[in-house]
Amino acid sequence: MTILRAALIQQSCSTDRNANLEKTCRMIRQAAASGSQMVVLQELHTGPYFCQIEDPELFDLAEAIPGPSTDTLGALARELGVVIVASLFERRAPGLYHNSAVVLEKDGTIAGSYRKMHIPDDPGFYEKFYFTPGDLGFTPIQTSLGKLGVLVCWDQWYPEAARLMALAGADLLIYPTAIGWDPHDNPEEQERQRQAWITIQRSHAIANGLPLLSVNRVGFEAAPGQQESGILFWGSSFAAGPQGEFLAEGSRDREEIIQVELDLARSERVRRIWPFLRDRRIDSYGDLTRRYRD
Repeated sequence: MTILRAALIQQSCSTDRNANLEKTCRMIRQAAASGSQMVVLQELHTGPYFCQIEDPELFDLAEAIPGPSTDTLGALARELGVVIVASLFERRAPGLYHNSAVVLEKDGTIAGSYRKMHIPDDPGFYEKFYFTPGDLGFTPIQTSLGKLGVLVCWDQWYPEAARLMALAGADLLIYPTAIGWDPHDNPEEQERQRQAWITIQRSHAIANGLPLLSVNRVGFEAAPGQQESGILFWGSSFAAGPQGEFLAEGSRDREEIIQVELDLARSERVRRIWPFLRDRRIDSYGDLTRRYRD
């Protein structure tokens, strides 16, 4: 199989977990009915992006893998015969939590998981309070549709992560995401941020000769207890080909299903004319393992 029909689910989220998951499942059904073989969900799709504040009570939002969400999505994957890439707040053990992606195979089983490796700690994105850095490495998840190089949000700014997934044989790169603007920033700054986010990911597609899927949420989410501040998520979910070309792009403010056809065989053709992997000087990259070269 060389043609992969994928769908990106871009949605807003309320504080009602069941309603969020029901909406997600409806959109997955619509995507499958339109021929999608794989459906990718946004980061932490069962509820609002809670990392805007630090609150120990919010750890109660976490769940085990396998658990309630994977049970629901696994049953749906099996019913529809689709692969689903989900993103969950994982409770691994008391006091040990991860920001994790999990892939449900089309027979409903868990094909594999990825734990977010790069954890931000910035105003409005206090993830280090909640998430332990991942320990599963950069390993593609084998599915019936190919090897999925699943990464999560902040990972998308790091070329090393995409490269290691490519070197491990990933057929495509996938980024569930939750990113947006501070509404107080002026329009020019907001657009610079959005374009930087798009550009860095397209560069990963180019540098590795792989197609790429990036899925973001939409809508304004006020910081809990701080209604005057929050994040305006900019949507813009997109698919890019192995030369960075746009294959599909979502809006900045609407819930929608973005569907795209990916030609997985094209990576081989592109890598033959742009042989970046061949020309890497791996004998000279030792300093990449250092924090900084003083």
